[in-house]
Amino acid sequence: MNKIKGGASCLLLAGVLVTGCSSTSEPTVSIEDLKRAASQAASPTPSPSASVSPGPVLQVGQRSQFADIETDEYGENPRAVTTFGVTVKEATYVDAADIGSGEPAENGQFVRLTLAITNVGKANGDFTSYGAIKWEDEQTAAQDATTLHLLDGPELDTEYKPGQSVTGSIVLDVARKGGTLTYWDSANSDAPAFSITLPTAGSGGEA
Repeated sequence: MNKIKGGASCLLLAGVLVTGCSSTSEPTVSIEDLKRAASQAASPTPSPSASVSPGPVLQVGQRSQFADIETDEYGENPRAVTTFGVTVKEATYVDAADIGSGEPAENGQFVRLTLAITNVGKANGDFTSYGAIKWEDEQTAAQDATTLHLLDGPELDTEYKPGQSVTGSIVLDVARKGGTLTYWDSANSDAPAFSITLPTAGSGGEA
């Protein structure tokens, strides 16, 4: 009888110890935590694009070159596809009648900008001015300066094969005379491909 009682006591004590051990709480992980971790693993934070240096700053009558940039499908790893030559032939301040418009400039002042674009590289490249030219000065932050006003003559916005060139004019809408125009390649949002310093009065053209 004593042995049985002793055995029962041991079993009871062992049960208490087991129960005490099993009652220790462990950290729990919710389903939402698992989903969040899986999502982060599947969608790593993209690395920033390589930086691109600003292109040349030109005045009327000057010529330079700029790179036609493209990126991968994620908007990263910019690379030069080809090289364009650009000559600023003219920048003339005009009014609505000069461009056949019945409405005044929305921003304040129309500018007729004439450029000569040449593909001097070894691969096809695109030049697209609409939506890609901004204007700014010391008073006003950068604003889209492009318009839908079309002028007679060749269109600058097209694909250029190596050796091809176009001299054409576009109408821009800026806040006031002077300031700076910047052309932003559609695949490059880090820096302008080239900039143009506008005359502060009258108009400018090649000598």
